[in-house]
Amino acid sequence: VQLGKAAGARVIGVAGGPEKTAVARELGADVVVDRHREDFVAVVKEITGGRGADVVYDPVGGDAFRKSTKCIAFEGRILVVGFASGDIPSAALNHALVKNYSIVGLHWGLYQQRDPGAIADCHAELTRLAAAGTIRPLISERLTLADVPDGLRRLAAGATIGRVVFLP
Repeated sequence: VQLGKAAGARVIGVAGGPEKTAVARELGADVVVDRHREDFVAVVKEITGGRGADVVYDPVGGDAFRKSTKCIAFEGRILVVGFASGDIPSAALNHALVKNYSIVGLHWGLYQQRDPGAIADCHAELTRLAAAGTIRPLISERLTLADVPDGLRRLAAGATIGRVVFLP
């Protein structure tokens, strides 16, 4: 769950496990919640005075998505970018209507078919921002070819943090 930094808003990082929550703190989240140990719905409601999160970034799906619908603000947006939990949830559209929030999907792979220029433009801008030091991708591991199978197993199990890259 993430609240935008604009207008003095707070960033609430919801992560799974002590290692991931520590990284969220190090990266500057104002409030960090371990979704495996705490009820992030209650924390979001408390931190926002009952208003809820304006933006939820959800790469997990499943129960995390269902809980996000309970703490999304009026006219909020839930950005669905994946289903790392392996559980693809169904959205209760009556709930989205009653709370007046949007569910926005982002399937990056479709851009290769539909708008490949957007991929090139995005890559160029991200490269520029990284070169300028404005953003710093979190690369937690650099793997050799021999380490790739184990790295993929840990990635699938949700045991990695940040990006794991293969160096040929």
